[in-house]
Amino acid sequence: MYNATDAMAASKTHAFTSRDAQLSAWAKALSHPARLMILRLLAARNACMCGDIVDELPLAQATVSQHLKVLKDAGFICGEIDGVRVCYCLNGETLYRCLTELNILFEEVT
Repeated sequence: MYNATDAMAASKTHAFTSRDAQLSAWAKALSHPARLMILRLLAARNACMCGDIVDELPLAQATVSQHLKVLKDAGFICGEIDGVRVCYCLNGETLYRCLTELNILFEEVT
């Protein structure tokens, strides 16, 4: 079904830079406390199986998996299949790029 509001919003996305779009996507991925906790957990352990992450969070396995997917889609983490389990680790390159872009943004606005 055609939605005029969606069409107007989509037609104006060209006004934003790709850097701002990327930074916005990263910010959205970081916008949940469970995802921040997952990043801290992975930083402390260097790598974790999904089940280990579930054991540390007060959330159901399906919910943790959903948060892991968001972080993986944003590039913050990598998942490697180990048999029937997935081992997750931080993607330092993306984390560094995000930090750099946030620093640039905050320098521009302060």
